[in-house]
Amino acid sequence: MPETPSPGPLDGPRFAFGTLTVIPVRVHRWDRTAARAGMLCAPLTGLTVGLAAAGLGLSLLLLGAGPLLAAVASVAVPAALTRGLHLDGLADTADGLGSGKPAEQALAVMKRSDIGPFGVLTLVLTLLAQVAALAGLYGDSWARGALGAVVSGVAARLSLTLAARAGVPAARPEGLGAAVAGVVPVPGALAVGAAVTLAAGSAGALLGPWDAVRTAAAVPLCLVPAELLLRRCVHRFGGVTGDVFGALAETAATAALLVLCLGGAG
Repeated sequence: MPETPSPGPLDGPRFAFGTLTVIPVRVHRWDRTAARAGMLCAPLTGLTVGLAAAGLGLSLLLLGAGPLLAAVASVAVPAALTRGLHLDGLADTADGLGSGKPAEQALAVMKRSDIGPFGVLTLVLTLLAQVAALAGLYGDSWARGALGAVVSGVAARLSLTLAARAGVPAARPEGLGAAVAGVVPVPGALAVGAAVTLAAGSAGALLGPWDAVRTAAAVPLCLVPAELLLRRCVHRFGGVTGDVFGALAETAATAALLVLCLGGAG
């Protein structure tokens, strides 16, 4: 069999932005090699989404809006830039896990277009937590609010890089989960995680020593609940799906914001 060519310098970003955002980027390659490069670049899409969320929140603050409205806007931007797919994945995953049915039937529940009671409750609580946390951060200072929006966006996509690591199977033979499951070598995933943690701490240091520690800590700490959810889904469904990836992203984003709220203003 002919060897799969190595990805070009833009194949990874194209794959990441083309599959994880609504930004009109054409994906030229859909093979496992391109998927590996794309999932390693996933945090870059989070940086773009986070900057857009922070930009809208800060614009509203400059126009005289309060922290609550700025927080709502910052939460709305990631939903808009993903067409709500991560939130939809969170709701579907909650319904699948809450159904109590065998794996195949639970996966069928997740594929339905409607949202059940577990999904609705999970969505409401998650969005409330994100808005409340960001409102608190914007209330402390515009800089902390903006930093929170960016860090949560990057951390959310970092959770996808780690979930696509080798050894994590796909629950279905088709879909995004099957395309990216197991494509990222564990050392590569850990290296990206370390780089994101270092970058977050460096950004937090601009606001003070305590913010540097808290922001750096938010990255690995937010990955703990995401990892627990990942393991539960693999055990429950037999692997990951696109819905599971969405649920992981929202879980990590929410947890990062909650960590950033701890301790009040530095």
